Amino acid sequence: MAEEGNGKKWYSLRVISGKERKIRERIDLEIDRSQWRDVVSQVLVPTEKVYKIRNGKKVISERNILPGYILVEADPLRFSGEMITTIANIPNVIHFLGKNAPIPMQQSEANRLLGKVDESQSEGETMLEPFLVGETVKIIDGPFNEFVGEIQEVNEEKKKLKVIVKIFGRGTEVELNFMQVEKQ
Repeated sequence: MAEEGNGKKWYSLRVISGKERKIRERIDLEIDRSQWRDVVSQVLVPTEKVYKIRNGKKVISERNILPGYILVEADPLRFSGEMITTIANIPNVIHFLGKNAPIPMQQSEANRLLGKVDESQSEGETMLEPFLVGETVKIIDGPFNEFVGEIQEVNEEKKKLKVIVKIFGRGTEVELNFMQVEKQ
């Protein structure tokens, strides 16, 4: 990500939701074609990695954090006129926040969004359909394979569950990781 103090600011660009990636590609092509890379350094669709568990396998996909927005990092002293108009006139772009005089995002807000993107890249993914206390799950791995139990506790950070399994008619608490169970 951009270093602090390089003078660049992040601008939010409102676009048609669902077309963010395509628009980002077109903006990048335009920046390269017009040789504006020294002014506009990054064009980003803020996404985070999410996963579902399907048939005992982790299926990872990306989800937009801000549907309908693209972030553009540019030098505020040189980001003007033709560049702003050209980017704003790309099909499916609505406008910059601040229209023809884009207003830079507050650094704290930009950092929060970019931090979310960074976190999701580095520490893994967020579960799309989280496990819920009281939900019934089937154990698909480990010594309790094939047993069915009820979730007592969910630890999202450690990706672990406490599940009550009936063994010989008595409830027994077992700790399992997310990958050892599937929703019933």
